[in-house]
Formats: sequence, C-alpha cells, structure tokens
Amino acid sequence: MKIPTGKLMLVFMASVALVGCASIGPPEPPSLELPKPPSDLHAKRKGDKVSLTWTIPARTMDRQSVRYLGETRICRSLDPALVKCGDPVAEVAPPPNFATMKDGAGNKLAGSYAGGLWAGLHLDPKQRSPFLTVTYAVEVLNVDSRSAGLSNQVHVSLAETLPPPTDFAVHLTGKGVVLTWTGQLLSLTYPQTVRFSYRVFRRLEGSQQQTLVGELGAGMARDLTLVDQSLEWQKTYFYHAETLTVIAQPGKPEFSIEGDDTPEVKIFADDVFPPAVPSGLQAVFSGPGQQAFIDLVWSPVTDADLAGYNVYRHEEGAAPVKVNAALVGTPSFRDTNVAPGKTYFYSVSTVDQRGNESKPSEEASESVP
Repeated sequence: MKIPTGKLMLVFMASVALVGCASIGPPEPPSLELPKPPSDLHAKRKGDKVSLTWTIPARTMDRQSVRYLGETRICRSLDPALVKCGDPVAEVAPPPNFATMKDGAGNKLAGSYAGGLWAGLHLDPKQRSPFLTVTYAVEVLNVDSRSAGLSNQVHVSLAETLPPPTDFAVHLTGKGVVLTWTGQLLSLTYPQTVRFSYRVFRRLEGSQQQTLVGELGAGMARDLTLVDQSLEWQKTYFYHAETLTVIAQPGKPEFSIEGDDTPEVKIFADDVFPPAVPSGLQAVFSGPGQQAFIDLVWSPVTDADLAGYNVYRHEEGAAPVKVNAALVGTPSFRDTNVAPGKTYFYSVSTVDQRGNESKPSEEASESVP
C-alpha cells in the first residue's frame, strides 16, 4: 500500500523530535561530598567541663546524601566570633558504621564532645572576668579533610565555679535528715551581680528524679547546715551537693553555671525517734456530790506523726502503771478509778504512728479526800 507523501513527512518530523529529547546534556562536575555545616550546636558547662552536642549532617552542600564522613573538628577561641577553626581543640571521629546507621525514617544521628574548659586555653589569671566567654564551633569534614565551613557558634562563660565540699555528710534525727558541710570563703572580691551558692539535692532509691532540698549562699560562713523535713520515713534516699554561680548583667537575662557534684551519700530514713515529751501536766480532783474522779490536762504535742498519748499512775513508792486501755486522742484524761484517802502521781507520754513512745512527762500529783 502506498503511503501519502504528507504522512511520510509527519512521521519523519516526529522521529527527529524524539531523537532531540533523548540527547545527552553537558556533563555535571562530580560532587565534592562536603557535609552541610550543623546549625544546632549546643553547649553545656558543669564545673570545668564543657559538653557539646550537634546533629551529624545527613546532606551535602549539593543536596546529596552524605555517603562518607570524615572527622569533626572542635573549634574554640577567646574571640567573640570564629572566622576559621585554626588549631582545633580536638577531633571527633565519625560513627564507625555511619553509612548503615542512617535510615529512611528521618532519624537524626547526634555527635558529641566533652572536654576540659581550660585545657590548652592560655589566659592570664589577671585577665579573667566573670563576664568573659569563650566561643565554640564545630567543623565537619569529608573524607578528604575538606569542609563547607563552621557550624553555628555558641558562647560559654569562663566565670569561676567553687569546688564542691569535701566533707558533705548526712545524719538522721527526729526532725529529718541533717546535711552539713564546710563552705569555702571567697578569696577574691566579685561584683554584686555575681553570687555563689551551694545547692543540695535528694533522690529516692530506684528513681533518677532529683528534688531540690535547699540552697545556701557561699562566702559568709564555713559551717553550713540544712535540714530536710520533707522526706518520708522508712525509705532510702541519696543526697548530694553542688555549687552554683549566678551572673546578672544589665539588660541581659540572669544565667547560672553549675559546679561539680559531691559524691552521693546514702541514708535509710528509719523512724526510731519518739514524738516530743508532753508538758504542762495538771491534775484536779472532783468529788463532792458525785462520783469521785481526777481530771488530767496537758499541752498538746503537734508532731505530724502523733498517734496519741499514754497515761501512767502510781502511788507513793510504787512503779507507774498505764491506766488507759487505748491511746488517748486528746490532751486530757479522766481517772475515775480513785479511792478516798489516797494520793496519786501521774505522768503522760506520746506515741507516734510507728509505735515509738516518748519519755514520760514531769509528774503531777493529786489527793483524794
């Protein structure tokens, strides 16, 4: 069958167009595999240690996945801004299984570094100021030790922190746990905007949650004491102390630096302590025209774990005997088992919820006519 000339021309033009679409463009330059600099560098200082954390780059500067990763340089300077890394403080190796750790779920890999604040930092002690800072950044390299630049920069205060107490101790009393240590007197004069203190924390055995017990200022006294009355009896606790430096600057928010911790001290809050001894006991006889009795009254005891009172009675030369069958719930008692012509001596004790009983009060006596 003969194909018309017009149709042949259309087929030819379509073929030319298809060949044009399949033509290969100019070759693209190979990727330099430069990791994108981190933008979430974060610094935390405790004592003379600095901890840095950042997200390990997953993309290169040309928006490709990072296949191979070099070391990360830790950069530091006393200048307010870092222009280049210069002599790095340290170099952090990439995760050994970096390529296999990445997944398609968008999970981020974290990098970290911890080191001494003053290591390799040459600064004349006379130049030290509570307002002086040091600048940190990280520089992530490719396998050829090249980078796309520095991360975001963070500033860490060089203000002094006091060393933790070396004699931090705890002991148990009926009022709670008493915490004692020797404070350090400040050897230098600081601006009023800088203050130092000690903080004491408590945690319950089996828990990592820390509870602040209290805070005392440093520099005013050497023998320091705190009492923890908020604990629960019959539980085990761990206590530690740390120092704190607080700095305030005009026009800027106040910030604080935590010092190093003391070792934790363990204590079991075993309640073997009786409540307070009652006071003010009085005895009054009543009898004419009615059944004879002696009324007792005393000042109430306000201990939180008070369960009640016991009342003891004896005659001259005899041993005291408890006269109440059950604990007395109020600071008063009526003794109806009295006989004419006798003199009775009374005392009162307190009992807590765990059965600890106090010593007897001072005696009060009353005679029956």
